[in-house]
Amino acid sequence: MIEYENLGNVNKFFFEDYVNSFKDTLNSGWFILGTKVKQFEAEFANYLNMKYCVGVASGLDALILSLKAFNFEKDSEVIVPSNTYIATILSIIHCGLKPVLVEPDLKTYNIDPAKIEEKISSKTKAIVVVHLYGKSCNMDPIIDLIKKYNLKLIEDCAQSHGAKYKEKYTGTFGDFGAFSFYPTKNLGALGDAGAVLSNNDNLIIMIKRLRNYGSDIKYYNEVVGYNSRLDEIQAGFLLIKLKRLDEINNHKRNLAQVYLDNLKDDFIKPCIDKDYYDVYHVFNIRHEKRDLLKEYLLKNNIKTDIHYPVPPHKQKAMKGFITEQEFPISEEIHRTTLSLPISYSHSIEEIYKVVEVLNRF
Repeated sequence: MIEYENLGNVNKFFFEDYVNSFKDTLNSGWFILGTKVKQFEAEFANYLNMKYCVGVASGLDALILSLKAFNFEKDSEVIVPSNTYIATILSIIHCGLKPVLVEPDLKTYNIDPAKIEEKISSKTKAIVVVHLYGKSCNMDPIIDLIKKYNLKLIEDCAQSHGAKYKEKYTGTFGDFGAFSFYPTKNLGALGDAGAVLSNNDNLIIMIKRLRNYGSDIKYYNEVVGYNSRLDEIQAGFLLIKLKRLDEINNHKRNLAQVYLDNLKDDFIKPCIDKDYYDVYHVFNIRHEKRDLLKEYLLKNNIKTDIHYPVPPHKQKAMKGFITEQEFPISEEIHRTTLSLPISYSHSIEEIYKVVEVLNRF
């Protein structure tokens, strides 16, 4: 069986280092906002050529705190892609704001810049872009819109650790870059974890307050905050993996190249472009008979996944929050997409096997 993802296999490469890091943290007796969190924040900010990184409890919290830091008026509008994972939209709702969905480009699966301006109103305060599957959004026209309408820009980088647009890392274009370190990510922890990055001194002070009960000094609370702190143990694990992030990304890019070079044209493959450095958190194809294809692969001992089977506007939880119900491009993607094995623990030989089976479908 070629599994879609086996996190035990992925993390066995780091096992001894993890054990030593855990022992070090245990012996220190300091488990919240200690030296490992500070070190990871410094090293991840340095990796992305940013001034500041603040570790938080999850990718969802990274988005919520980023929006909260602006203190937007209730029911202000935030533009977001219609095919994102629901966490992006949940962050907007949890902040008392209104999500305004914009369709993606059918080739890149990222928000279509040409469709954004028509959705901007007097209530629009921010755009949340999502660098889906490990590919950056087309940032130049989005930056132009941000400047034209004086909007805030938050980047959801949950799937794009190390991805670039025109040699610039995702998470470094806007006011905030929000990252998830969920275990399946290219830079994944062994539990939930996240981070917010920014070059803005005042905004980063607010993020630090918000993550720690609204406090700068213990027992003195400046604002209504949260308990959303990157765990010291997870920070230690992330420090280990960060040193290998480029290696992880390069391995996944090599696996992706096998798919790109060898899959039949029956399958719609990810588009590639010289302006984009893709890191393939997900390698998705599209096919009209997606469900039959998934079943066929499983019968041939190949596991796959679907990112994502149900678009946000069709989710029961979104009833009352998303009033416009027609998003045909998003629905087309969700109906036909299939994610193929592309893990750090997969070998080139395994991917050739997947290709061989796929091409017989």
